[in-house]
Amino acid sequence: MNLLKFSPTTENTDQINQMLRYWQIRVFITLHLGYCIFYVTRKNLMSVLHIFSENLHIDIINLGIITGVFSMVYGIGKIVTGLLADRYSPRVLMAGGLFLSGVINLFFGFLTSLWLLVVFWGLNGLCQSAGYPPVAKSLVAWFSPRERAKIWSWWNSSHLIGTVMAGGLVALLVTGKDWHAVFYVPGIIGIIAAGFIFWGLRDSPQVIGLPPIENVAKGSNIHTSKFIPQNRWFILKKYVLCNPYIWFVCLSMCCLQMVRFSTLDWATKFLYEARGIDKTSVIWLWNLASLAGVPGGLVAGYVVSRLFKGHCCGMSLGYLAVLGLNLYGYITLAGGSHFWLTFVLLGSIVFLVDGLMLLLAVLITNLAPNETVGTVAGFGGGIGYFLGAAIGANFLAVKIVASYGWATLYYICIGCAILSMIFISLCTKKEKESFL
Repeated sequence: MNLLKFSPTTENTDQINQMLRYWQIRVFITLHLGYCIFYVTRKNLMSVLHIFSENLHIDIINLGIITGVFSMVYGIGKIVTGLLADRYSPRVLMAGGLFLSGVINLFFGFLTSLWLLVVFWGLNGLCQSAGYPPVAKSLVAWFSPRERAKIWSWWNSSHLIGTVMAGGLVALLVTGKDWHAVFYVPGIIGIIAAGFIFWGLRDSPQVIGLPPIENVAKGSNIHTSKFIPQNRWFILKKYVLCNPYIWFVCLSMCCLQMVRFSTLDWATKFLYEARGIDKTSVIWLWNLASLAGVPGGLVAGYVVSRLFKGHCCGMSLGYLAVLGLNLYGYITLAGGSHFWLTFVLLGSIVFLVDGLMLLLAVLITNLAPNETVGTVAGFGGGIGYFLGAAIGANFLAVKIVASYGWATLYYICIGCAILSMIFISLCTKKEKESFL
């Protein structure tokens, strides 16, 4: 308990390092577990999509409206909460978002009107948008640039673990008599976890009397632009809207989100209806394949730190090339007659996409001052979700599938991987300059 009570003016280096280490571990655990539960309270719908649509008699077009509105509101919300995270408490923002998401899940499963489903799942998207920007702001506040890629790769496993937790929980709950439990049980978990976040998280070392991380950590060699405090609009304009490299990364994120959500989120629907895998097996396949994202992020973080010295562009290009090949294999070979090969192909896609999500997240924060990380992370994630997930992988995807079939959708995903490579290649020189 001595680590919770100390003088903010202490100059004892050993004591400061001990205190910092304790709080870094505590903050990291809170961010990791907290974000896992964010995913439990939103991926519960995607993992039971085929059962949800059957029970409520919702066709694929209307499913696309529900999931598309969620992604659209989530994307716009990320931009807004990114600005808020730079100005207000990330701790309050993150805990509040998860609490409200849990409340929505308590009653969502009992709704029967399509438009009520659209409205409240859209509101859940707004609550969910309060997850990532506070995480990005907190990671930058508590960890030095030298260790950031490694720490980010460890944290990055949270959304895949959360996806697996959601899938496993759903697989157990759907065997019972009340399928609505796939919503109200995660809702209860979310409300409890919100209290845990509020207890465990602090906004920065300075809040508890420690010096800024830049004054404590050693060996940080990443150059960051000199930051002059200004109003929110000035920050958004100068460091985001007028920065072409931020836009290149954002466009690459759009392409990657199109691939990510077209494959993983629609996997149960695609493999059940188009490729003949039964409704229970497809949940477990989806669930287990999601686990591949955990080593995907960890490997990307380790390799980019050790072999690429923190430079993300080169490794991203290699990952994207292999991703395109895996997508082609998924289109041509996935199905009930190749069950384990389907598992390997889907797992490989998740592995690569999760690694790429980490690399792009670190890349975009390295291209902006630390004080604007919440804004930049929120903007990048928001644009990616709005164009890639909401418009691309939901509204356009369901139209493409309904008119031209699943194969056309996944060939478009291959094209997105190629476009992403082009955008990342445009950032290579600028990234090298940021390390000088």
